[in-house]
Amino acid sequence: MDVIVVGGGIVGTATAFHLARKGVSTALVDSSHTGRATDAGQGVVFPWPFPWEDPAVQDFKRRAAGHLPALIEELTDDGQATGYERVGGMSVDLEGDDAGYELVRALADLPGYEGMGRVERLAPGEPREHLPLLPAFYAGVYIEGMARVHGRVLRTALFNAAEERGLRYRKGDAHLLWNGHRVNGVRVGGEDLEAPVVVVAAGAWSGRLLSAVGVRAPVFPVRGQITHFALPGTDTRAWPVVRFGEHDHHVVSFGPDRVVTGGTREPEAGFECRVTAKGLSDNLATALDLMPDLAEATVVETRVGLRPGTHDGRQLLGPIERLPGIIVATGLGGDGLSLGPYQGLVAARLAMGRATEEDLTAFRPDRPGEGARPAEVE
Repeated sequence: MDVIVVGGGIVGTATAFHLARKGVSTALVDSSHTGRATDAGQGVVFPWPFPWEDPAVQDFKRRAAGHLPALIEELTDDGQATGYERVGGMSVDLEGDDAGYELVRALADLPGYEGMGRVERLAPGEPREHLPLLPAFYAGVYIEGMARVHGRVLRTALFNAAEERGLRYRKGDAHLLWNGHRVNGVRVGGEDLEAPVVVVAAGAWSGRLLSAVGVRAPVFPVRGQITHFALPGTDTRAWPVVRFGEHDHHVVSFGPDRVVTGGTREPEAGFECRVTAKGLSDNLATALDLMPDLAEATVVETRVGLRPGTHDGRQLLGPIERLPGIIVATGLGGDGLSLGPYQGLVAARLAMGRATEEDLTAFRPDRPGEGARPAEVE
């Protein structure tokens, strides 16, 4: 075996897919932790960067934005259902605010932003024509290229496509094997699997995995609670993604009649994966404040995911100098479904010993200046 990938979320399965499609002998080890971020992701796809972001982040996001449509096309040609739909999106705000139109319009004309497609200013009342739940006083900006994705479906598509190309799968908790010089595999279910390279893509649990071999990785769980509503008799399949600018709150709709809102950010919750009264109350209050017409909707469920956060907001991607044999790929926070497929591609290239097109210095897992680490990853 050439590479072992630990972690069955969107980054891990994308890594395994890109390795398998290149003919690399690969095993995927998945503990299927309750609370995996991929399973609870809201599904907003907006990979493009903003000018105020770190230059390394901007470069990574531009590349990710170009990669995702090509990956979706490849999986679709392979006969896989991807859960990805380009339905457009809106940023809405109170009347009189342009909801960032001038900024987005300027970005859409730059190289690397072609996927944004058409950008339009929406007058008060026009956003409601695209999504009837919105109050009539909202104005906004429409972005044609925004999309939604069902994380579980995309993860399954990547896994199935990789398995068809020879991927081996093991379910269970992985423990890194250390021979005194380098990591040379993992132990799972009492079995030792050996490989010269192990990719740690275990999301919020990556820190725990690495701490067992004496490395404190600066990644920690950020609990997010997402509430799902149903509108029986209402076809929501064509509704665009919506961002409420004044709240930084998103709404995503899926067929046949589902509306997904919320997205609490709870770094203090640790690894407690449960729906809380406060989290549900906050989601309901915000949803009804922004969209009063949701009042008669059915509350279907609240999903809980533990997003992998980092102290400086940049992901962890690359090797660890003091731990040869390891590639780390985690820390995307709430951007996993937008950026995770490309992070998996880069991790696969690193695992194969190939040069990458981007400068990953800013993402190194052992970069300095991370500050204190949460107790969970000690």
